Amino acid sequence: MEFTLYDYALSGNCYKVRLFASILGVNYEKISVEFHPAAEHKSETMLQISPAGTLPILTVGEMVLSETQAMLFWMAKTYDRSGAWWPNNYDPMAQAMVLQWLGFSGDLTATIGQARLNSLFQTPIDRAKVVKCSVTALRRLEAHLTEQSFEQKKFITGVFPTIADLACFPYVALSGDVGTDPGLEHDSYPAIRNWIYEIKSLPGFIPMPGIFEMHQLKDHEADPTIRQVPEG
Repeated sequence: MEFTLYDYALSGNCYKVRLFASILGVNYEKISVEFHPAAEHKSETMLQISPAGTLPILTVGEMVLSETQAMLFWMAKTYDRSGAWWPNNYDPMAQAMVLQWLGFSGDLTATIGQARLNSLFQTPIDRAKVVKCSVTALRRLEAHLTEQSFEQKKFITGVFPTIADLACFPYVALSGDVGTDPGLEHDSYPAIRNWIYEIKSLPGFIPMPGIFEMHQLKDHEADPTIRQVPEG
């Protein structure tokens, strides 16, 4: 079942759908929409497709989805035969944990995502407040991933990745776009660095502007999210 994605290349939320489609090996139609400066997503034509006035938009048949978490859930239920990306074992606790971290991904969009838009496009925000909330979100994720590592779990809800990982990944990985504010550097978060490494190692991983593949270089330096092997 092929779907249509209304997409903007620099959007972390749009990237979540592109990344999941690549991991699942799903073909889809992509329609580019200029978010900045044209604001095409708020044009009359786009509002007729989705009154939410946001990106991404996923359509298939008469179904129109404007919430990224809903898109990831639909893709997992439609295309993932393994049942790994959405816990398909009818375990309420496992499903509840995925839902909880899907909710947290919304916090990342509202904090790091908004701070990044301000850095890229000078959108009006209370920058000090948003950056402070961004650091709080990163510290929360770092603490959780550290606890997970004590149990030999590499991903947010367990041993295997779920849609919660893909929902949280982009804006965490893109936090470097925000600027040099203290508390946003990946060097401060070893568990997050290792988690980013694991996501980038997944078969089907694709990059986006600001998120590089493992072998790529940025400004003639190694990608700082690559985990270093200590000498000895």
